[in-house]
Amino acid sequence: MTAALVLPHLPRGRPSNSALESYDAELQRFCGLIREINSRLDFKVSSRGWCYLLEDHGLDKGQFDDAQKLIAECRRRRLLPMDIVAEDDARAFENVERELDESDAGEFAASILATVEQWHEDYTPISFWDDKDIFLAMVVEKIDLRTLFSPICAEFRIPIANARGWSDLNLRWRILEMMREHVAAGRRFVLLYCGDHDPAGLNISKGLRKNLSELLTHSEWLELMDHLTVDRFGLNADFITKHRLTWINNLKSDYVQNYLRAYGARKVEANALVVRPDAGRKLCRNTILKYLPADAPDNYRETLETYREEARREIARQFRTAYGRRRS
Repeated sequence: MTAALVLPHLPRGRPSNSALESYDAELQRFCGLIREINSRLDFKVSSRGWCYLLEDHGLDKGQFDDAQKLIAECRRRRLLPMDIVAEDDARAFENVERELDESDAGEFAASILATVEQWHEDYTPISFWDDKDIFLAMVVEKIDLRTLFSPICAEFRIPIANARGWSDLNLRWRILEMMREHVAAGRRFVLLYCGDHDPAGLNISKGLRKNLSELLTHSEWLELMDHLTVDRFGLNADFITKHRLTWINNLKSDYVQNYLRAYGARKVEANALVVRPDAGRKLCRNTILKYLPADAPDNYRETLETYREEARREIARQFRTAYGRRRS
């Protein structure tokens, strides 16, 4: 059984120098544990996600809020790097000046020529979805899941976003824009959703359709909503039990009597998946494979290669023509 993780804390009042030294030493040990865990991760997690990872090392569920505050303090004091916690893109800066070139003019020119030789690899005249009768998009409830699932979604060209609740009009409108485009092309729109195991999360299909329909006229609703499938592939009770994810007790609500009878007054946050990343990614991939063949990415790359080889030859031809014209 894992020993309880005792979080560093200062005694109340005015601490002595020895108490401060002891606190700093405890902080260093705490940060060392986080760095050790981070060295084994291949994705970023939020501060809440770190609490779930620390739970395997003895952190009590009731300490999650204190642990999040402690991680923030360690980042402020530079005991942990700022990027130890996943960045919320909604708060990211735009228009940041790019890094300056450290190479001299000759090296810069050589890199331009090398880029030109590979530029045909960016040529994309066909869509991954052109030969398919469905389109998939994914929405997750926590940023941890977006960083966990993003590599798989990138492989299958599936857009993924963090919902952070369904009040954001921009997110809903972007989903509807994608729906319009692909429904007009004759495709069914499949929205994959992974969120918390709680009454709202389990009822997401009905609630999500309602939230989307609020932004549609009646004619738009008739045009689009029959072509929408919502597939909640997130946590279920069997998955939670199999992978020993953490239930949160004392769930309070007035409209969840069936849920309470089935599961009691408790829930599981989607962040808990970061503790079992391999199982979480397998869950994600298996859901996608319900709709797409496993070799779809390879087939698309092979088809693209034909077009890109044609572009490579055309770039070389035009480059020779232009260079020869300048020399003459």
